[in-house]
Amino acid sequence: MSLFKSASIVSAWTLLSRITGLVRELLIAATFGASALTDAFNVAFRIPNLLRRLFAEGAFSQAFVPVLAATRAQQGDAATRALIDHVATVLTAALLLTCVAGVLGAPALVWAMAAGLRQTPHGFETAVVLTRWMFPYIGFMSLVALSAGILNTWKRFAVPAATPVLLNVAMIAAALWGAPALARHGLEPIYALAAGVMLGGVLQLAVQVPALYRIGALPRLRLGVGGVRAGWRHPGTQRILALMGPAVLGVSVAQLSLLINTQIASHLAPGSVSWLTYADRLMEFPTALLGVALGVVLLPQLAAAQASGDGARYSQLLDWGLRWVVLLAVPSALGLLTFATPLVAVLYHYGAFTATDVQQTALALMGYGVGLLGLIGVKVLAPGFYARQDIRTPVRIAIVVLLSTQAMNAALVPHLAHAGLALAIGLGALLNAGWLLWGLRRRGAYAPQPGWRRFAAQVAAGAVVLTTWLVLWARALDWLALAPLWRAAAVAGVVSGAAMLYFGTLYALGLPLRQFVRK
Repeated sequence: MSLFKSASIVSAWTLLSRITGLVRELLIAATFGASALTDAFNVAFRIPNLLRRLFAEGAFSQAFVPVLAATRAQQGDAATRALIDHVATVLTAALLLTCVAGVLGAPALVWAMAAGLRQTPHGFETAVVLTRWMFPYIGFMSLVALSAGILNTWKRFAVPAATPVLLNVAMIAAALWGAPALARHGLEPIYALAAGVMLGGVLQLAVQVPALYRIGALPRLRLGVGGVRAGWRHPGTQRILALMGPAVLGVSVAQLSLLINTQIASHLAPGSVSWLTYADRLMEFPTALLGVALGVVLLPQLAAAQASGDGARYSQLLDWGLRWVVLLAVPSALGLLTFATPLVAVLYHYGAFTATDVQQTALALMGYGVGLLGLIGVKVLAPGFYARQDIRTPVRIAIVVLLSTQAMNAALVPHLAHAGLALAIGLGALLNAGWLLWGLRRRGAYAPQPGWRRFAAQVAAGAVVLTTWLVLWARALDWLALAPLWRAAAVAGVVSGAAMLYFGTLYALGLPLRQFVRK
């Protein structure tokens, strides 16, 4: 299967995931608005998500996938399946202990994440209860990350890419039917969302099982003391653990930045955490659609090229990914910067989500938009280091970026409030991506292919045309006053027109899009 086809499969499922995710956020915004209780839910949901990104999709995946790909390339499928069994056994045992500790330690976790919720005691107590209900979600999602790493190594990308849709569907059902049902019984409706999260975790793990069985890689767990000990002592497990050390530090730097930002936002005006969350959800649409898809497809391919000593193939893969980043991230970033209010309005301006909420969320979205190119670029550049089993370099870079981001917070937040937090993240992402690129170039691991100057000039010209179009339409209409259907139709028309103008300009300037795709 070609890289483009693989990336297209992941992008298609990611698109559906983000569409259902936006529907989910729309329903939550319309039902609950931006209040102390939605802040409580967002904090409680962020705790298992933080740990999931730290250990499951973060450090574990960064260490597991390269070792798994190298084992399969060098030792064959039998040794690879033995590695899977041992790693799955150790991971499951660790998750059981982690979930128990998380449920018991929920008050301390909420305080560490957002002590400012104590401004409204009911909000803090609600966050603790929600955290206890949702913390086991990390167990399900860590096993999903294990399954995704296996399937992606076997070039089975569809199932891992499709599973996030199930979480969104479960939470949509919780908002539509669960919340009203709890309200009728005199219970707090926000608790329905916790049930939706847990149901989504169960469903995501369940759909992995048939896919793993079909390729003969369904892990065989041995959770007795002897089985866990044997899994721990396996050389592959030890190698993964050795790589996870610096990987945990690297990912924890990014998550520590998120933790600090959430803590700061919890001390700002009520609703600040929610404004940032809603903007982050919208910003993740292009980030996941492009960055995650490319990262998922490229990491096992880069690891295989590195294991076989094919440096030219490795460099070509990175070049292919970076060109796609520039081609699509540049117009997406400009869209977030110039068309933020219409985008937020069409998605969230319903029910309890007021015009003020739209304006505050749009400001945060613009801050994220500044760094969108960096946020997506990191998804391609960081796997370049992981595939070489070099995790220490991205860690050192991430530490400097964290310190720089917090320095920018100190300068920006007093003037821009929650939007300053988003802007600092965006600027930090640009610094991170630029440094990673420089590191790969310096090591000789990546050499740009011919034609970059002409390609960059073509993209720049298309970007100018697109930006002009969006700015004109952003000012031409009162987007908050439009009826919902008219607003949706207008946004769809303007965005479609922007896409046609952008790609039409590229075509007129001689960018061979079909050849670009095939290459």
